[in-house]
Amino acid sequence: MLYEKNREKTLSDELFKNPTCEYRGTPFWAWNGKLDKETLLEQIGIMKKMGMGGFHMHVRTGMDSPYLNEEFMDFIKTCVEKAKEEDMLAWLYDEDRWPSGAAGGIVTRDKPEYAAKNLMITTRPYENGKKQENQGSVAGRGRGGMRQNNGELLAVYDVSLNSDGTLKTWKMIGEGDEAEGTKWYAYLEHGIADPWFNDAPYVDTLSDDAMKSFIETTHEAYKKAVGEDFGKTVPAIFTDEPQYNNKNTLSFAGEEKDLFLPWTADIEETFSREYGMDLLAGIPELLWELPEGKVSELRYDYHNHVADRFARAYCRQIGDWCRENGIALTGHVLGEEELRTQTQVLGEAMRCYRHFGIPGIDILCDRHEYTTAKQAQSIVHQMGAEAMLSELYGVTGWDCDFRTYKLQGDWQAALGVTVRVPHLFWMTMKGEAKRDYPASIGYQSPWYDQFSMIEDHFARLNTAMTRGVPAVRVAVVHPIESYWLHWGPSEQTAAVREHMEEQFHELAETLLFHGIDFDYISENELPHFCDRGGNPLQVGEMEYDVVIVCGCQTLRGTTLHRLKEFRAEGGELLFIGECPELVDAKPSDAVRDLYENSSRVSFSETAVLEALEPWRFLDIRREDGSREDRILHQMRKDGEYLWLFAATGKNPVCQDVDDAGYVRFLLKGSWKLTLYDTLTGEIRPVQASYQNGNTVLERRWYHHESMLLRLEPGCDQGSFADKSEAAGPEDLIFGTVPVELEEPNMLLLDIAEYALNGGEFMPEEEILRIDNLARQELGIPLRRKEVTQPYCIAPEAPRDTLTLRFRIFSEIAVEKPELALEDLDDTEIWLNLIPVKKQRTGWFVDQCIEKTALPPLEKGVNLLEVKVPVGTRTNLENFYLLGDFGVNINGTRKTIIPPVRRLGFGSITCQGLPFYTGNLLYKFRVRATGQLKIRIPRYRGGLLKVFVDGEDWGNVAFSPYQADLSGVEPGEHEIAIRLYGTRQNGFAQLHHTPGIWFYQSPNSYRSTGSRWCYEYQLKDAGILRSPEIYGGFVINEDQSTREAVLGSSFGIEDILLL
Repeated sequence: MLYEKNREKTLSDELFKNPTCEYRGTPFWAWNGKLDKETLLEQIGIMKKMGMGGFHMHVRTGMDSPYLNEEFMDFIKTCVEKAKEEDMLAWLYDEDRWPSGAAGGIVTRDKPEYAAKNLMITTRPYENGKKQENQGSVAGRGRGGMRQNNGELLAVYDVSLNSDGTLKTWKMIGEGDEAEGTKWYAYLEHGIADPWFNDAPYVDTLSDDAMKSFIETTHEAYKKAVGEDFGKTVPAIFTDEPQYNNKNTLSFAGEEKDLFLPWTADIEETFSREYGMDLLAGIPELLWELPEGKVSELRYDYHNHVADRFARAYCRQIGDWCRENGIALTGHVLGEEELRTQTQVLGEAMRCYRHFGIPGIDILCDRHEYTTAKQAQSIVHQMGAEAMLSELYGVTGWDCDFRTYKLQGDWQAALGVTVRVPHLFWMTMKGEAKRDYPASIGYQSPWYDQFSMIEDHFARLNTAMTRGVPAVRVAVVHPIESYWLHWGPSEQTAAVREHMEEQFHELAETLLFHGIDFDYISENELPHFCDRGGNPLQVGEMEYDVVIVCGCQTLRGTTLHRLKEFRAEGGELLFIGECPELVDAKPSDAVRDLYENSSRVSFSETAVLEALEPWRFLDIRREDGSREDRILHQMRKDGEYLWLFAATGKNPVCQDVDDAGYVRFLLKGSWKLTLYDTLTGEIRPVQASYQNGNTVLERRWYHHESMLLRLEPGCDQGSFADKSEAAGPEDLIFGTVPVELEEPNMLLLDIAEYALNGGEFMPEEEILRIDNLARQELGIPLRRKEVTQPYCIAPEAPRDTLTLRFRIFSEIAVEKPELALEDLDDTEIWLNLIPVKKQRTGWFVDQCIEKTALPPLEKGVNLLEVKVPVGTRTNLENFYLLGDFGVNINGTRKTIIPPVRRLGFGSITCQGLPFYTGNLLYKFRVRATGQLKIRIPRYRGGLLKVFVDGEDWGNVAFSPYQADLSGVEPGEHEIAIRLYGTRQNGFAQLHHTPGIWFYQSPNSYRSTGSRWCYEYQLKDAGILRSPEIYGGFVINEDQSTREAVLGSSFGIEDILLL
């Protein structure tokens, strides 16, 4: 049991204020370089200081120590022992990178029968084994969908279509037979060697034997090494994005592109045994629509069968092994987010989760996937599982700040997440590792030592929201199986599928954002969890008073039977929209009587919410009486108490403008309320009002708000909140203020002239492009996202060299500059044609980026030349010139200017610090005349910290962005505001043309075409607007600046009106 302390009858104040490791985050710790014990032990200590409760030991790109061998397991054991010393948890990870299943290629390298398989259906037969260009690929996430020409011909079809693109006739014919219609060939193809799997194929996740091999290779090895700690210091093993090969569809019924279906060696046999049909003979039904709107039962059965094969071979086998060995299976599957993506790569997510000890999800790119969370949370509820995991913060970029970290974590916590796996703590930034989906939340980020602010908040929340049992009364039948019916040519089915997708997500958001929590019911899992359909409907550990059927064109016979029993005993059954006309994908009137004798509404927000009003416990309204639609909530029953967590569930349109209004929480019944402040650890009663037997709480609600309440039966009469508006600020700051840089300023050197092997210098080019141009010339593998791990590449002394020439323009002489670079020992350096004697002076940002002293820079043009080796295992990376100077950018021209000593409030990128990514200290003096407060309403950085006379007065990260300094004595004080920087403008994709959205993968650093530009695509950084001073006045600003801007007659009221 992960949460042993929850056995206590009540939550202790001490545990809430100082939560222990099991309630805390456990980040992906990227093992992405050469492992050494000293580094590993040091970084565990860093994670402990960051407020983490554990870590996932996760091999990622750049790994330069062999995987799963004895030495690797020795590192694992060292970290487990260190976790014990630090009272932390050591979580395992089951793969070299992802998706899980191939054990870094070990499972499939010498066992081709275990490789992933596609059935490729094509009009282009193999031509003497010659590889042909693929004309059809699979859109969306996942693997597969590429013609290999390495397969076995299984069948040939003669297919004729009607004029509307539906199937007219089809039959199997011989390979040499003439076809009356179009001749299609079905080949069983195997995955081929892929650098991502260390030059081996991905694994066949539909094969029991292949997955047994994965378990023997991976899980048994971990058991041998640290099995005695399973279920204790080692609570779980994480599996990541398992999947089967992609399914795709025709775009147009009459086109002739390659089509792909997931397949495995014995699927025809198991399909026939389960359904009594010949799967291979019926393949055309999977690809084209039947005439007259008929539904293909075989299509439905195929999708169900591959979903079952995946869940059984992968999830059940691994889950069973984990249970037998006292460790939880955790992690997540691929493609959870949509009906489409589930259908493509796993069939159905929910049937997988039952085999997990701790079901999990993956939220990337700051997307708000409410249905993803709800699917997992529903099975967690029905299983009575104690925890739910989320891999979060991935693919959010270097400029992701504490606001996003809190918002993203809050909405997921409101939907059940208790085990947070922050993405990503890099062991190193060396080479390609620095492009592995930043940001690193580790020591490389200037704000890492403040992250306990985030972790403490969520850990405190978890101490409450892991207690008791969920209070959910509404269930929704999941519509995934009806979606399968329409997996045909897009011109005929895309509109239907898109409508189903929209309705699926819209219903979830209608309920969740209007105070109606719910669980999904998987039709596949219902017979396992529910023997009969009484009232309430008991599904595993849950009891539902209301069941909703929406978007289902077919229901299973087992589902229908239980719903009839539920309705017969008085349960509330609500059909939204039309009556399902199929049972088990066969035409049937069996649902009609139930439909007619149940509640029915159209698909509209108003109608749905009105129908569910009798079962509402919580109603949240704005001041104008309209229903609030930004807040999610979760409730749990804990003995006589209820726990209520409410949080903002949507990102604000603008972080900087928060017209925070009052919201009114109406709770059914009379309750005494206690606020558990998760940011401070304080516990205090909250005054409420009581109206018509209900409890009413009013409070102002800001952008990044969340609230944890304990509800105790009874009354504690109070009054409504004071809604008086706060007075405006008494002063602003004009002109500039003194600043201190907490790191040397940086000039990015990422564009250079270059010469290969001492040849002629070529015109300027960007560093990563130079690297691949040289590799192309030398005939060695290019560097990109999909690379073989270094530990799989034999050591080889580089035989070639590259010389880079940087022209450094400077308006000033610079004393004591430094050059930061990787692989210093292998690099030769010249400045202005004079060899530089390397003197290591420390490191910059990451320990792999070493610093060496340079001679002074001259005023004018300086030539910096570096010579580096080039080979299969080398990494050509950017260089960084450091020193006490400013930098100005005009287009692509970078010029060193005098150092920055003062800044105005605005982006630092145009004030001499375009590439500066460290922390900044803004200083000014105030005279406190009353209750001093400072509000910093607009900033770009990780977060802020306020100091008064050198004393830390706390962080400012969230709206309303205010530091309460009311304890400061009247009089004159020095105020310092530290802006915690991000590494965005030094280490992000600075040559990727920004669009509405882009996927920040490693390859986005190597954009091409219109997505590439040589001009630097910088983002604003710094305090962008003057702090507002309340209860005091600024005394050290340049008064002439204020008068020059506004005129001497202007007061603060006039300024605010402007």
